Amino acid sequence: MDPYRSSSSSASSPAVAMGRRYYLPKPACPISFEDSPDWADDVDSIHLATASASASLPTTAYPSPTPSLPSAACRERKVAGATLVWKELSVSLTLRDTHHRRRSDRVVKSSTGYALPATLTVIMGPARSGKSTLLRAIAGRLRGAAERMYGQVFVNGANQRLPYGSYGYVDRDDVLIDSLTVREMLYYSAHLQLPGLFSSKSSIVEDAIAAMSLADYADKLIGGHCFMKRLPAGERRRLSIARELVMRPHVLFIDEPLYHLDSVSALLLMVTLKKLASTGCTVIFTMYQSSTEVFGLFDRICLLSNGNTLFFGETLACLQHFSNAGFPCPIMQSPSDHFLRAINADFDRIIAMCKNLQDDQGDFSSVSMDTAVAIRTLEATYKSSADSVAVESLVAKLTEKEGPHLKSKGRASNTTRIGVLTWRSLLIMSRNWKYFWSRFVLYMLLALSVGTIFSNIGHSLSSVMVRVSAIFVYVSSVILLSVSGVPAHIDEIKIYSHEEANQHSGTMVFLLGHFLSSIPFLFLVTISSSLVFYFLIGLRNEFNFFMYFVITMFMCLLANEAFMMIVAYIWLDTYNCTLTLHCIYVVMMLVGGYFRIRGGLPCPVWKYPLSYVSFHVYAVQGLLENEYVGTSFAVGAMRTIPGVQAVGGSYDISSSANAKWVNLLVLLVMAVGYRVILYVLLRLNVREHMSRFVSCWSWTPELLLQSD
Repeated sequence: MDPYRSSSSSASSPAVAMGRRYYLPKPACPISFEDSPDWADDVDSIHLATASASASLPTTAYPSPTPSLPSAACRERKVAGATLVWKELSVSLTLRDTHHRRRSDRVVKSSTGYALPATLTVIMGPARSGKSTLLRAIAGRLRGAAERMYGQVFVNGANQRLPYGSYGYVDRDDVLIDSLTVREMLYYSAHLQLPGLFSSKSSIVEDAIAAMSLADYADKLIGGHCFMKRLPAGERRRLSIARELVMRPHVLFIDEPLYHLDSVSALLLMVTLKKLASTGCTVIFTMYQSSTEVFGLFDRICLLSNGNTLFFGETLACLQHFSNAGFPCPIMQSPSDHFLRAINADFDRIIAMCKNLQDDQGDFSSVSMDTAVAIRTLEATYKSSADSVAVESLVAKLTEKEGPHLKSKGRASNTTRIGVLTWRSLLIMSRNWKYFWSRFVLYMLLALSVGTIFSNIGHSLSSVMVRVSAIFVYVSSVILLSVSGVPAHIDEIKIYSHEEANQHSGTMVFLLGHFLSSIPFLFLVTISSSLVFYFLIGLRNEFNFFMYFVITMFMCLLANEAFMMIVAYIWLDTYNCTLTLHCIYVVMMLVGGYFRIRGGLPCPVWKYPLSYVSFHVYAVQGLLENEYVGTSFAVGAMRTIPGVQAVGGSYDISSSANAKWVNLLVLLVMAVGYRVILYVLLRLNVREHMSRFVSCWSWTPELLLQSD
């Protein structure tokens, strides 16, 4: 077969058909892009010519392409990339099986490789091959104690972890804020990550927009609004990458950059990444499969199967490696398709199912032997090949002397981050109908409905029980309708998890920012709905009593918001969160002291502890004490009874003048206490431990590689 021509450290053109053969033309020198941002930094630069040290190393009998050195006609440029080397890298994952026995499996097994500045290095393999785990291990982002790494990772020849700000990591799923525009998203990300004045970050944001070719979408909302279209999948993916570029990282890790993208968007994204790499950034990413055009853009490939390295080296040498092992790539077939069909066991089942169709439809696989045998053959061929020797030699050369150390970049102060998160949350609330407008409308309709139903009931003794019912219904309904804000809370938790993993935010910063931003919103919906309800049912027409009513409802909503955040964090699913909250709120209503006086509830469970953790108890009790303590009602012509006694028949309240303040204080303690609980859950990363516990009951070997 005719060879594929692949670029080494320069952008490749898409493959062009010439007869029945494919060629990937290679430019004479690295392509420069005039609109690329200047990635120069205070860290000592590495010259591109020095970084491409593999030119003189031997490969297989079929020579690998050598990196193109800049010619005299090409401008020599300094790069801000870093040389990464991983040596004998293994990752083990520990879980418990269905019998609660500890089970440890190697997800990645003795992988060795490197990534050089101004290049694209791809980690490729079928599903559950260990791609994402290897990427996380190189980046130093393994998930807790369950994933343990063995081996060494070198950064510019030094055995160290990448410091803060020197690298960016893009997850497989895009976690974006739909209510912001592209420019706003990057603007707030820059403020969360970078120190310095706000005005100095505008040029950084514009550079990131230019680097990812997002200028045409800079002022469009990410999630769309009203009749505006949602940002396309390809642009959303490029925005996720641009968010990491505001730090101007030396190394960029991307987990499945082409995830859920069509062929056009995929090619555009990869060309954009090639443009980014041409500025000097070291780009490492995982990929399941690619087209021929996309494959031609890769510089190096690390091919994995079941955690084993089947090949590492130049993309052209990988084709020759398969040919040497007895699996030549057929003409007119994508190289990545050929690789995956040779090492993916799923194709064995497909071939067996379609065996009767082969005579009519042709062979479904370019490999004539069992996949397990093919994998062992490829692995053995690679270990004994000149490619493996060349990799070991270059790894030794790259690690024998330390280069310039990458410095940790400065971070934004916690005060700045709190201010940025608060302002960003306020902007999101003002635009997000799920958080603000839907609840505002629901609360106003509720206040109007309950107020008109219970209006004109007078102030006689017979109206007391009706007014008690109105207050209880109003409080219970306000708490119940707050469930409409669950989707927004789930989005906030997901955004926090992403930003915290990338060290853009912290637990205390997130909680304070969310708390401060929720105060004006909750106070606005409280006072607007209270104005309607309070005067329609004719409660005491004095300012201090009205303000107590507003503050009590405000504290109740503050406590409820924190409680909803806890449930949202535990489930991170709208249906489960809504179902859980509805069940809890119904129980709180039952023990709220209205259907049965609190003192008459059965002591186990219902009175202790459920009635003491119910928002309804303290809110309703405080509002009734605010309304009836110090009042009296006439009974006949000569006798009066105090308001507390009149209410006592339907609800138990205290006659003390300070009792209502005690109830208000309890609601305040709940509002703070639930946030303290949420802080502990976030700090201890309880969700990770919960998922590990759940996996014990549904343990299968595939769980070990479920993220790859």
